[in-house]
Amino acid sequence: MHRDITPLCAADIQDQLKKRFAYLSGGRGQDGSPVITFPDYPAFGDVPDKEFQNVMTYLTSIPSLQDAGIGFILVIDRRQDKWTSVKASILRIAASFPANLQLVLVLRPTGFFQRTLSDLAFKFNRDDFKMKVPVIMLSSVPELHGYIDKSQLTEDLGGTLDYCHSRWLYHRTAIESFALMVKQTAQMLQSFGTELAETELPNDVQSTSSVLCEHTEKKDRAKEDMRLALDEGQSILENIREPLAKSGEQSLNQDQLDNQTTVQRLLAQLSETEAAFDEFWAKHQQKLQQCLQLRHFEQDFREDKASLDTLAQKIATFTDVGNSLAHAEHLLKDLASFEEKSSASVERARALSLEGEKLIDSKHYAVDSIRPKCHELQHLCDQFAAEVERRRGLLSKSLELHGLLEASMRWCDEGIYLLASQPVDKCQSQDGAEAALQEIEKFLETGAENKIQELNKIYQDYESILTKDLMEHVQKVFQKQEGMEEMFHRRQASLKKLAAKQTRPVQPVAPRPEALTKSPCPSPGSRRGSENSSEGSALRRGPYRRAKSEMSESRQGRSSSTGDEEGSLAVLRRHVMNELLDTERVYVEELLCVLEGYAAELDNPLMAHLVSPGLQNKKDVLFGNMEEIYHFHNRIFLRELEDYAGCPELVGRCFLERMEEFQIYEKYCQNKPRSESLWRQCSDCPFFQECQRKLDHKLSLDSYLLKPVQRITKYQLLLKEMLKYSKSCEGAEDLQEALSSILGILKAVNDSMHLIAITGYDGNLSDLGKLLMQGSFSVWTDHKKGHTKVKDLARFKPMQRHLFLHEKAVLFCKKREENGEGYEKAPSYSYKQSLNMAAVGITENVKGDVRKFEIWYNAREEVYIVQAPSPEIKAAWVSEIRKVLTSQLQACREASQHRVLEQSQSLPLPAPPSTSPSKGSTRNIKKLEERKTDPLSLEGYVSSTSLPKPPEKGRGWSKTSQPSEAPEDNDGWSSAEELINSSDAEEEGRVGARKLVPGKYTVVTGDEKESPDALAVRSGDVVEVVHEGDEGLWYVRNLTSSKESWVPASSLSTLLSTSGSAQCLSSSGKAPTPRAGRAPSPRGSTAVSLSVQMHSRSRSCLVFPQSPVRGPPC
Repeated sequence: MHRDITPLCAADIQDQLKKRFAYLSGGRGQDGSPVITFPDYPAFGDVPDKEFQNVMTYLTSIPSLQDAGIGFILVIDRRQDKWTSVKASILRIAASFPANLQLVLVLRPTGFFQRTLSDLAFKFNRDDFKMKVPVIMLSSVPELHGYIDKSQLTEDLGGTLDYCHSRWLYHRTAIESFALMVKQTAQMLQSFGTELAETELPNDVQSTSSVLCEHTEKKDRAKEDMRLALDEGQSILENIREPLAKSGEQSLNQDQLDNQTTVQRLLAQLSETEAAFDEFWAKHQQKLQQCLQLRHFEQDFREDKASLDTLAQKIATFTDVGNSLAHAEHLLKDLASFEEKSSASVERARALSLEGEKLIDSKHYAVDSIRPKCHELQHLCDQFAAEVERRRGLLSKSLELHGLLEASMRWCDEGIYLLASQPVDKCQSQDGAEAALQEIEKFLETGAENKIQELNKIYQDYESILTKDLMEHVQKVFQKQEGMEEMFHRRQASLKKLAAKQTRPVQPVAPRPEALTKSPCPSPGSRRGSENSSEGSALRRGPYRRAKSEMSESRQGRSSSTGDEEGSLAVLRRHVMNELLDTERVYVEELLCVLEGYAAELDNPLMAHLVSPGLQNKKDVLFGNMEEIYHFHNRIFLRELEDYAGCPELVGRCFLERMEEFQIYEKYCQNKPRSESLWRQCSDCPFFQECQRKLDHKLSLDSYLLKPVQRITKYQLLLKEMLKYSKSCEGAEDLQEALSSILGILKAVNDSMHLIAITGYDGNLSDLGKLLMQGSFSVWTDHKKGHTKVKDLARFKPMQRHLFLHEKAVLFCKKREENGEGYEKAPSYSYKQSLNMAAVGITENVKGDVRKFEIWYNAREEVYIVQAPSPEIKAAWVSEIRKVLTSQLQACREASQHRVLEQSQSLPLPAPPSTSPSKGSTRNIKKLEERKTDPLSLEGYVSSTSLPKPPEKGRGWSKTSQPSEAPEDNDGWSSAEELINSSDAEEEGRVGARKLVPGKYTVVTGDEKESPDALAVRSGDVVEVVHEGDEGLWYVRNLTSSKESWVPASSLSTLLSTSGSAQCLSSSGKAPTPRAGRAPSPRGSTAVSLSVQMHSRSRSCLVFPQSPVRGPPC
C-alpha cells in the first residue's frame, strides 16, 4: 500500500474523526508497532468509503515514518456484533487500509451462536480476506493482552492507557494549526526580507524617512505575528504536558511524546526564523538609518554650501575701502557686523563637516560620498574666514591711512588758524615778531607726528588700498600740507626780517578796522584773476592754494592778513562741507538699513508668521517712496557732492542741478500721515520688534521713517552756513539760489500737506494750476445779491476761512481740527467755494485796518473782505495775487496782438518806429519773463522809454512798494480787457479807433505825435475829453494846467469814478461798480483809467484799458 502524498489535516476531516469508528490511541506493540483501534461501532457499514479512506489515511500519517515502517497493528472490537458485520469490516479494512500491516487482531462476537458461526466461517473463508498479514480471531480481551500489553490498550479493551478522543482531536488540530502558522510566518518573513533586500534607497530625506517608517511598521507587524505564534506553541505544549502536571506518576504515551516533540520542533524553528529575521532587520535598519543620515547630510550640505556661496558673494562686494576716517570706521563696523551675522552659517557648516567625519568613523556605507563634501565645507569656511581677514586688513590699512590724512588736515587747519590768529599790528615790533616766530617754529615741530613725510612711502605702504579717488585725495592732502608749509615759511621769512631790522624804535600802526571789515576776503574778480594766472588750477588746489598764490613779497603784511582771513573762511567752509558729506553718508546708510532690515523682511517667508494681518500688503503705505529717495541719494547726489569736496563754495551748483529730483520728497511727505497712522496701528507687531533686535537699533522704526523729513530741512541750514562763509566767493550766487530753491521746496511740501487735506471738492485740484500760497484768514462777505439780513450780519461776524491761492482759482475752505497724535493732529479743510482768477479783482487797502484787503468777483457782485494775521502776510498775498493777474493780462494782450497781426498787415501807430510802444513793450515783456519782477509793461500803450519810475513812498504798485506804507486811498488793479462800446467801436474789423465817451481820462503816456501845439502831458495826468478828431486823436483839456491839445486815444484810460475805494485789481472782464451811496463822477461820466503812478486821495477804482480790437475774451 502507498501513502497519499497529500497530507490531510484534522481540521479538514474533523467531523469524520469525531465519529470515532477508528482512532489512534497511542499504544504500541511489542516491537513498537502503532496500534489502530476499531471500536464497536454499529454503523460502521454505513460510513462512506471516502470518509473511511480519509480517516485511515490521516491516522496512518500521524506516527513517524520509522514507526509506520514497522507496520500497524489493527485491533477490531466486534464483540457485540454479528459475524456478517465482522466479515464486512475485515474485508473493507483489507481493501482500503493505506499503510503496512503487521497484525490484525479481531475480537469476535461473544454470543455462542455467533462465536461458533464465526469460527466455522473464518476457517472456510480465510482466503476471502486476501491479507498478507495474519488475522487472528480472539475470543476474549485476555487473549488480546497476550499480543499487546495492557498498558498499551485503552480501558475499553481492558488496558490502562489514558486516552480521550476529544482531547486527542484538539491536540491534533492545534498542532497542525500551529505548524501552518509557523510555515506562513516563515514564508511571510522570507517575502518581507526579499522586499527589503530589493528596496532601492531613496534620494531625499522625506522619501527615506517614509521608507524607514513603512518598513519599521511592517517589521513590527511581523514581530507581532511571531510573538502570537510562539505564544500559541507554548500554549499547545503546556496542554500536552497537562497530565504530567496533574500527577507525577503518569507518563505520556508515544503519540503524546511525538506531539510534544513536534511542537518543540516547531517552536525551535520559529525561534530560529525570528533570530535570522532580527539579524537581517538590524542590517537593513542600519542601512536605512545611514541612508537617512546621508540624505540629511546631503540636504544640510546643499543649504550650507548655498549659504557659504552667498556669503562669499557678499564679502566680494566689500570692495570699498572708505573715503574718510569715519567712512572707514563705518565699513569696519559693517564688516564686523557682517562677520557676526555670518558666524552662524559658518559654524553650522563646520559642525556639519564634523558630523560627516563621525559618519565616516561609524563605518558608513557612503564614505566615498561624504568625505569630499566634508573637505569642501572645510575649504569654503577657511576661504571665507581668510577673505574676511583680508578685508579687515585692508580696512585697517585704510583706517590707518585716513587717520594719517585726517591728522595732516587737522594739522594744516590748526596751522591756518594759527596764522589767522596772529595780529598783524603786534608783529610789527621786534618782540611781537619774535613771539610769532616762536609760535610758528613750535607748531612746525609738531609736524613730525602729524604731517605726511614721504608721499612715495605712502604709495608703497598702502598700495593695496590706493584707488584712483583715494590717491587723488592723498595728493590733495599732500598739496594742502605743502601749501600750508609754504605759507608758514613765507610768514617765517617775513617775521625774521621784521625781527632782524629793528635798528631804531618804530611805532607800529595797526591797519584800519574798517578796511578789514569791508574786505574780509579777496573779491571774486581778483580771485578769478589769480585763477586765470595759475592756468585754472586754483579751484582744484582749494582756497588755501589760492590764498597762497595771492601773497606777494612786496606786501607781506597786509596781504598775509587778508590771505589768512580767507584761509580761515576756507577752513570753515571745509568744516561745513565735511558735515554735509558725513551726514549725507550716514543718511544713505540709514535709509539702506531701513530698506533691508524692515522693508525687505516684509517679503521674507521666514518672517511671515510675525507680520500682523493689518500690515500685510502695506509696504508702500508704510515706507512710501523711500526706496526712490535712497537710490537718488546713493547713486547720484552723494557722488556729486563728493566731487565738490575740494571746492565747497561751489556746492550750490550741485543742488541747483538736482533741484527737480528733490521733488520726490513732496510725495514722501504727502504719504507720511498714512504711514504714521499705519505705524500706530501696528507698532506692537512682533515683526518690528524682531527686526529692531536684528538691527540692534535703539530707536524704533518710526524714528527712521522721519529721517527724510529731517534731511530735507537740514539742507537749508547747511546752505545758510556755507553761504555765510562764501559771500565773496565765486559760487555765492549759486548758493543763494540753491538756498532759495530748497526753501521753495520746503514751502511746496508744506503747502501740499495742506492741499491733500481738502475734502469736498468735486473737481481735480491739479487743474487749478500750481498752488502759490495758503493760509488762514478772517473773511467778511459783502455781496450785491442775497438776503439783506445776511449781508448786514456778515459785516460784523467774520468767517474763519483757509484760503488756497492757485494760478487759476482761489479756494475758500473751513479749517477743521482733528483729534489724535502726530500727523493725525493735522487739520482737514472742508471746501466751501472757489473763485476763478479770470474774474477776480483785488482792493489792496481797506480803510480802518492795514491787515485787510478785498477780493471781489464779477465786477463786485461778490466782495470778500479778508483780514490777514499780520500786515506782512497781507502784503505777500496781495503781491502774489497781483502777479497772477498781471500774468493773465500779459497773456491776454499777447493773444490780442496775435489776432491783430492776423487781421491787418499794417496798423496806424501813434508813435514813430524809433519809439514804437509795441517794440518797447515786447522788450519789457521779455525782461519781465526773464527777471520775474513786478513792474508792468503795458503793451501798445507805454514805450520802454516813457515808463515812469515807481514812487518812493508806496504811491506805485511796483515790486518795491509795500501796501502797508501806501496811502489809504490807493487805486485798484484788474487784468480785465473788456471792450468799451465794442458794438460800435470796431465795425468791419477797423483797428485803432475808440468811440468817444464823454468824461475824465488818465494819461498813460505822453503825446507822441509831437505836433507844434503838442500838449506836454505826463503819465498820470487827468484830462477831460472835449471832442473826437480823426486818425484816433482826441482833443482833451488838462485839468491840472487848463491847457488843451490833441492826444492819441490809445494814450488814455477811462476813469470810472472818484468815489472812495481802495486799490483793486480785477480779472472779471467788467469794471467794478461803485458802491451805493457814493457820489457819481462829474458830468455823469463813466470813467475808466489806468495809471502807473497811484494818485493819493483820488480813491478811484482802476481797471486796465481795453484792447483796441475786437476779439474773443481771454
